[in-house]
Amino acid sequence: MSYPRATPLAIFLLIAAVTTLSVFAIERGERRREEARLSETAQAVASAIERRGNTASAFLRAGAALFGTVGAVPPSLFRRFVSELRLDSEYRGSEGIGWAEAITPEEIGAYERRIRGELPGFDDVHPRPGPRGQLTPVTYLLPDTERNRRALGFDMYSEAVRREAMDEAERTMRPTASGRVVLIQEGKVASPGFLIYMAVFDQVSDAQRLKGFIYSPFNARDFLASALRVESRNQMGFRLYDAAVAPRHLLAEFAPAQSSGRTIFKRLFVANRPMLLVVESTRGAILSMLSMLTLLFGLLVASLLMIVARLLTQQAIEDRASLEWLAEQNSIRDTLTRELNHRVKNTLANVLSIVSLTRRRATNLDEFAEGLDGRIRALSATHDLLTQSEWGTTAMRAVIEAELAPYARAEGALEMAGPAVQLAPNDALSLGLAIHELATNAAKYGALSAPEGHVRVTWALDREDLASIRWIESGGPPVRATRPRGFGTDLIEKIVAHELRHPVELDFRPGGVACTLKVPIRQPSEFEIRARRRAGSETNTGKA
Repeated sequence: MSYPRATPLAIFLLIAAVTTLSVFAIERGERRREEARLSETAQAVASAIERRGNTASAFLRAGAALFGTVGAVPPSLFRRFVSELRLDSEYRGSEGIGWAEAITPEEIGAYERRIRGELPGFDDVHPRPGPRGQLTPVTYLLPDTERNRRALGFDMYSEAVRREAMDEAERTMRPTASGRVVLIQEGKVASPGFLIYMAVFDQVSDAQRLKGFIYSPFNARDFLASALRVESRNQMGFRLYDAAVAPRHLLAEFAPAQSSGRTIFKRLFVANRPMLLVVESTRGAILSMLSMLTLLFGLLVASLLMIVARLLTQQAIEDRASLEWLAEQNSIRDTLTRELNHRVKNTLANVLSIVSLTRRRATNLDEFAEGLDGRIRALSATHDLLTQSEWGTTAMRAVIEAELAPYARAEGALEMAGPAVQLAPNDALSLGLAIHELATNAAKYGALSAPEGHVRVTWALDREDLASIRWIESGGPPVRATRPRGFGTDLIEKIVAHELRHPVELDFRPGGVACTLKVPIRQPSEFEIRARRRAGSETNTGKA
């Protein structure tokens, strides 16, 4: 009632706030579940990658132990060893297992002749060595495919990344993964990969001499894909980095179905080399289905409640306006009742005074009836004017014209002039009686009784709250200097003067009667207040 516009809006904002908090709580829970899912997936994929690295390291350890016990590693022994491993799915992603014999620059010629005898089609050692003390060319690489044959004869020790890994493997005597490289067998395709080396030492003689390296080359994308075959991707994104997150360290990448930027990092080790797995969620900033349903439902409920509150508030405002209007009508009715009672009493008092004075001045019953009838008719004519104006203000000209209408028998007999002046109801009744008596006296004895007679009625505003009316007769019978006082004289000088609260100047001149009346200009405030109340009520109703 006090805040008709704010109340529905406040209800809407309250429901919207509750809905927003609910959506926030749902989204926070969804984020936590997504983070847990990311963490779980990252852990599972990292474990799969490490498991493959450990499997490859175990195979290389076994090969190093075998090859360290023989004087030389012939092709037959190497093939039998690889076939006995029976590589399964845990070794997916690997290009196979290879043997790189450690030789010196002086041994290159003998090495090439020996390998060509064992492997027809073997290429030369490349690149040709500079001033280095060691070479480790690829001697064998199984499975024997066209792709793997590209790597035969390549001196891996000539490349810095591979050389660093082999030196570390020799120093630690453990399987060691290299950094990011492009495998020789890739040809012109620059697909990144890495290698795992295991140093093989001569265990036959007492000298701890390096015989070579058993190793496994890996295509990084195939290696990561082999881990993802076991663990479900769930449309997530995966990136595998060597040691640190940087474009030059990127080994392999599987883009998410939809990039979100929300990632989780998981550190892992493959053959004693640190790597970094980055898992990216596909769930971006879009709200979940449950959040969307909650938001839509909350907004729908908030809108419905706002509409209901608005309707109820509007109904309450209309009810209050109706109650105020009824109270106003009751007040107006009471005021009108009191006013009517007052006016009836005044009218009856005037009638009683007229009856009393008429009876005292009448010589017979007919004269009494005739005088009483005319005066009652004068009151009735003025009452008709007041009724037409709803007992508001009445024009002075209308009152005078109503009383003189029966005597306007010839053009020029009556003359009226004056400004527009509005009279209060009581003043209009008193003025009507006075004009009636003057007109009746003029019709019987004065200017209106003769054909040449003329009556001039003029009025003017003396000041804002007072008007004066001048009645002047001319052209009628001469007025006697001495004459008895009649009823009209008493009515005008007593009743009318009392009602108008100003004395009446009545002058019986020989040439005609002259009369001056003072009429107050009063605004009936009671009616103005009622009008303002009605207008205010209509305005309030319109605003509501």
